[in-house]
Amino acid sequence: MELITKAPKGTVDIVPGKSEKWQLMEDVFRSEAELNGFREVRTPVFEHTELFLRGVGDTTDVVEKQMYTFEDKGGRSITLRPEGTAGAVRAMLENGLYNEGYPVKLYYLTSCYRYEKPQAGRLRELHQFGVEMFGAAEPLADAQIIVLALSAFKRLGLEDVGLQINSIGCPECRKEYHKALKEYFTERKDQLCDTCLSRLERNPMRILDCKSPECQEVAKGAPKITDYLCEDCRDHFAKVQEFLTALGIEFEIDPGLVRGLDYYTRTVFEFPSKSLGFALGGGGRYDGLVEEFGGKPTPGLGFGLGMDRILLALEAQKVEFPQPVKCEAYLVCVGEEAQKKAFRLVDELHRCGVPADFDVCGRGVKAQMKYANKIGAKFTLVLGDDEIRQGKAAMKNMKTGETKTISITEEDFINDYVTVSTEAADFSEDGVFF
Repeated sequence: MELITKAPKGTVDIVPGKSEKWQLMEDVFRSEAELNGFREVRTPVFEHTELFLRGVGDTTDVVEKQMYTFEDKGGRSITLRPEGTAGAVRAMLENGLYNEGYPVKLYYLTSCYRYEKPQAGRLRELHQFGVEMFGAAEPLADAQIIVLALSAFKRLGLEDVGLQINSIGCPECRKEYHKALKEYFTERKDQLCDTCLSRLERNPMRILDCKSPECQEVAKGAPKITDYLCEDCRDHFAKVQEFLTALGIEFEIDPGLVRGLDYYTRTVFEFPSKSLGFALGGGGRYDGLVEEFGGKPTPGLGFGLGMDRILLALEAQKVEFPQPVKCEAYLVCVGEEAQKKAFRLVDELHRCGVPADFDVCGRGVKAQMKYANKIGAKFTLVLGDDEIRQGKAAMKNMKTGETKTISITEEDFINDYVTVSTEAADFSEDGVFF
């Protein structure tokens, strides 16, 4: 029979065997964020399109080419979130989180959607870990979130993650820079792609982020934003570097780094994977975004890490992942009364934190034992009419074949099970106590 459908292009199923790796990443990211005082926010998978047009920028690749936008049944323009920051800012304002005092620190584990050519670590449904901080204008805040990300990479076991930083200035010092860029690219407009030609008048900085090889070549000789920074922006950037250096963080200043979203100001950064040749994520400051969304002038900053890419990097470096939780005790049932008994005993084991299971498919004893072996159960107990009548069952160590009789009465079962399982764990394969 032919499959009804397949997963849409640019999406993947995260199935058992892979999901455990994702859980590990999520646990590390959550822990690192919460250690730094961030709390989780969960925003809708879709927002009003205007949110991204105003926030992300109408000259960006995200808005011009990649957004999943549609009209709902009420005639409203709706967009699947292409990134996490805009929704987090809206949620912060709409729910009055600023009333709890600054800084407001939020983190999220979320999926984003961009219509682009699927490639390694960049699918149409992509997964992000992100943090956002509001109300902190000091360069120390920039350093804190950078160190947060690097600490998470280290805890995951990634050894080849670099740090590239830059400052793209504030709206004031960027005015002169835009003039210089416009003059430079106008003289070379015959070498630009059609998209960049349309950006030349509206936002020439976006040309620096173009993925076209021809435009990238032209951009190599463009003026550098670091030559146009005002005194405040230059001081801010210098202090960010001082704080990073104070913690022994190595970094590279990349004057061509501008990031792909229009809301960034001052500090921007990326975390390149040296072995894979692409960035695992990045972020920066966006001091005008809250005001753009109707809030009071409020500094903000954050980052987004691509979890799909991070998993590729972990696998490339052969980082060891914890083994999935396996069934410890499997209760083999013979008859309806045995099923009821097994159901109660398994429930007791679960209450004590023991992974346990029993047959729910109506298989015979031989098939149940085969299944228990297949799922790697450490112990099996066969329950039938005789065992229920006697209140005892044979507990078999599936590795050694040794059996021991234990009570299956509600009063004694857990104690007997713990005693036998603990004894088995106290011996190595050759039977030597350790």
